Amino acid sequence: EEAPETAEELAYELVLDEAALAAVIERIRKVGAVALDTETTSTDPMQAELVGVSLSCAAGSAWYIPVAHCDEALQYFEDPEDLTTLVQQHPIPREKALDMLRPALEDARIGKIGHNIKYDLVVLERAGVSVQGVILDTMIASYLTDSSRLRHNLDELSLQHLKRKLTPISDLIGKGAKTTTFDKVPLNRACTYACEDAEVTWRLADIFQKALDQRQLRKLFDEVELPLLHVLMRMERCGVKLDPTVFATLHQEINERLSSLNEAIFESAGESFNINSPKQLQGILFNKLGLKPVRKTKTGYSTDERVLETLADKHPLPALILEYRSLEKLRGTYVETLPKLVNPATGRVHTSYNQAIAATGRLSSSDPNLQNIPIRSDLGRRIREGFVAGKEDFCLISADYSQIELRVLAHLAGDEGLLDSFRRDADIHTETAARIYQVPPEEVSGEMRRQAKAVNFGVIYGISAFGLARNIKISNKEASVYIEAYFKQFPGVKAWIDATLAQAREDGYVSTLLGRRRYLPDLKSSNPQARNAAERMAMNTPVQGSAADIIKLAMLAVDREQEAHQASMLLQVHDELVLEAPASNAEAVAEWLRQVMEAAYVLKAPLKVDVGIGKNWAEIH
Repeated sequence: EEAPETAEELAYELVLDEAALAAVIERIRKVGAVALDTETTSTDPMQAELVGVSLSCAAGSAWYIPVAHCDEALQYFEDPEDLTTLVQQHPIPREKALDMLRPALEDARIGKIGHNIKYDLVVLERAGVSVQGVILDTMIASYLTDSSRLRHNLDELSLQHLKRKLTPISDLIGKGAKTTTFDKVPLNRACTYACEDAEVTWRLADIFQKALDQRQLRKLFDEVELPLLHVLMRMERCGVKLDPTVFATLHQEINERLSSLNEAIFESAGESFNINSPKQLQGILFNKLGLKPVRKTKTGYSTDERVLETLADKHPLPALILEYRSLEKLRGTYVETLPKLVNPATGRVHTSYNQAIAATGRLSSSDPNLQNIPIRSDLGRRIREGFVAGKEDFCLISADYSQIELRVLAHLAGDEGLLDSFRRDADIHTETAARIYQVPPEEVSGEMRRQAKAVNFGVIYGISAFGLARNIKISNKEASVYIEAYFKQFPGVKAWIDATLAQAREDGYVSTLLGRRRYLPDLKSSNPQARNAAERMAMNTPVQGSAADIIKLAMLAVDREQEAHQASMLLQVHDELVLEAPASNAEAVAEWLRQVMEAAYVLKAPLKVDVGIGKNWAEIH
């Protein structure tokens, strides 16, 4: 490894006049590519104001163009130790600087490179610059080439690949209650910090371009992840409308229910105590009421959800605590929080979709997370009622892949029994139950179907007999009989699992249908727990990851044609897409959406999509 460069060798320049900026733009046009980064006033791209732009198109050099630092940042002492030399800077006015940058940034022939560039694209778009020609996002490239690492932020990648420690932003703007915003940072310090980000991104680009080719991930990057970044950006900018009255009503109901639960809990416990204190709850459950502890932790006996469920048939208190906790969580996470996150300028909630978090390739959503609103509980459905179409005469349209993971499994395993069920469009869980219990499909009871469903999904996740037994409350022995019966009925699945594990041990990774890789070094671990976990991931990733690939292809296809249908994609919740469109056109949009999603990828077990239309998100399901 070469020694890291000393700071003196880095040429970081503050660009303060039009002639200098024109020269920078000329240089970028010559090179034909540029790494760019924005400095702003907020981490939320829909509220952030642009403060400056940094650019780099060579290792060791970068430029910073300030566009909106406040007066105090333009006057500073060159050396904080020596208060004699006061520097007064006069940057190019914001609109002038943007007008000069716009032609180069909007020129698709100049390749743009960024780290989490979706953020910068949203900020610049809101400032009136529509960046074209993105060729690489180093965050997504890092994720694709090594999806198992926990974080793909610039600091970590710089340290790992360049052996360079970056200046943390908190050194400039402070942290906690004392945090200020970047527009107040003196220009000399802002310049060094911003230039470093762009220049490090430029250096990393080279490393990741090679890694994508080496690991045969170029096609997946260029044809799926990179175009998807623009689709997600449009969805985030669009946002989704909330109905505040729904949330206000729910809030009142939950508060009333919580206060009556409070009384019921104290009555059941025979005394009042702090319900949110695990320590006090332990005392009441295990000492006072004499219930038998289930699991020991560092701080005594566990009172987590699983323990309370186990104790619920021994005494009424655990069930009351479970209800109390789930209401508290719904209130805190959604009912109180979501209405506060409505953007005042758009009147909508804007989530961020993360392309570089889930190791299987699934998207995740944050600030707020709109992918985990509970759907099975009545209250979860009520929360979804608060998600509404954005205009008076508009509807929400939802399209949901039916059992996509089981269809992918049938395709990968090539198992004739599974494929046959899907081709006949039979109810797969009823069919599985009929085969496991050896009865005709019409004699399958609800309970048998429920157990077969647990087996079907359990197999995808590499579930053990112990895990299955716990899930459907049967003995370990019965569970292993079920699993054996399943593999006997669907021998292709067993053969596929064995072959996948053997291949994964040899290659060190598993792949999805589109060639997405997940490296699993623990397959060779001497620790049985780590090895078992890696084996489960090796079985699950090709299935869950291929399903994630397919919905990404569907999103690209929907995005290409949605304008012609006056529709806009708002949300992606794993196997489901939610759009809004004029009510007069909703039926046609729903049918188009179904066709596009079913044709996204050709599987041996045909894809099936359920569509629904409603005024709000709950009405659809």
